[in-house]
Amino acid sequence: MRILRGGNKDFEKQFEMVINRGREDPEAVERVVQGILGAVKAKGDKAVLEYTRRFDGVDLSPSQLRVSREEMEEAYGMVPKEDLETLKLASERIESFHRRQLVNSWFESTADGIVLGQIVTPLKRIGAYIPGGEHPYPSTVLMTLIPAKIAGVSELIVASPTYGGRGSAHVLAAAGLAGASSIFRVGGAQGVGALAYGTESIPKVDKIVGPGNVYVATAKKMVFGEVGIDMVAGPSEICIFSDGHTAPSSVAADLLSQGEHDEKALLVLIVLSEAYARAVNGEVERQLKELKNKEVVERSLSSCGAIIIVRSFGEAIDLINELAPEHLELIVETPWDLLGRVRNAGAIFLGPFTPETVGDYLAGTNHVLPTGGTSRFSSPLGVEDFLKKSNIISFSQEALSEFREHILRMAAMEGFDAHARAVEMRFSEKKGDGRGKGRTKKGLRRRDGQEGRGY
Repeated sequence: MRILRGGNKDFEKQFEMVINRGREDPEAVERVVQGILGAVKAKGDKAVLEYTRRFDGVDLSPSQLRVSREEMEEAYGMVPKEDLETLKLASERIESFHRRQLVNSWFESTADGIVLGQIVTPLKRIGAYIPGGEHPYPSTVLMTLIPAKIAGVSELIVASPTYGGRGSAHVLAAAGLAGASSIFRVGGAQGVGALAYGTESIPKVDKIVGPGNVYVATAKKMVFGEVGIDMVAGPSEICIFSDGHTAPSSVAADLLSQGEHDEKALLVLIVLSEAYARAVNGEVERQLKELKNKEVVERSLSSCGAIIIVRSFGEAIDLINELAPEHLELIVETPWDLLGRVRNAGAIFLGPFTPETVGDYLAGTNHVLPTGGTSRFSSPLGVEDFLKKSNIISFSQEALSEFREHILRMAAMEGFDAHARAVEMRFSEKKGDGRGKGRTKKGLRRRDGQEGRGY
């Protein structure tokens, strides 16, 4: 890994290259994705099947797009008992953590006849994109579907590409555990398009969540507005700040763990001494030789890997907040003392015994996290991503009269005569059956089965 030194005259330029994360010009990708999305929107299943044949090497008929119930049951039986136990434990921990994120509908009434509040309603149907290929991601199935189920989403649709015609048994088993309604063996931009627009076989969803490659991320960005999306995710990222009190072998292993996700994964280590930087670098080289995914990790290390030597804890925190990493490990003696100074990070791992891997799998927190510096304004995937809120307003005639002059004045400020007229008409009309009195909170009835989230 290249070594950068804070305070050097060319450091800012070098750090800017790290922040850019090897970003490429998106125009070429956007042109390809636009063509795919246009074809899927116009031709439906025909386009989806054509692109699946071209990109995934799988020749399917329309009836084969959906994974059958029999195939799901067969896959469940193929997964070793010990693996199922692990998936169930992960499911339980993810559910326990995410249930704390639930928000309820609320109402507030005042003596002058005003009722204000919000109704919280789950989305009806969501699509979870699960990457496929050489590495199956049953953990991502759990991370995307379980929060949606907790939110009360009624239809959980999974889209995941297959290479060879059959899906991963572990992915299918995880989907069954998480309560998937339907699973479709389709991926890439065509899978995103199918979820966004709907086809003869694949239903249109309200929101698409889950990570994917640059074509998937670009497709999600381009269908936003037609459907909701969670985020536009890029390659995985890890930033580690170590004060040198942890064995270099552990730090090196954590860096390498993210490098095997993607050849453009961002791998950054911040340290306080040259000697420790070189010790970790040596461990990286040694451990790299033992990895099965050596080639991918080597490319990420050479293109997006850096060790930064800083002069103080304060300088380290400033760089972390500027980098805004997806995963941040604070491997220092007093990590809780630094936590309050970190503003930008998707997930923060504290202490020498909290490798990022526990967050990927079994901590219970969500591993679908903002990347590319977007943790400056974005949050991890959670239950609220699958809920929407409606504002509730009810004014009595007396309350409207109380605010009448102020409303008219605001309308005049903005030059909207019809806005003012909509209020004035209430006071010029003849008295009728009292319908202008407004409803009170007593007129609202709680719906069953929503755990307090809706009326």
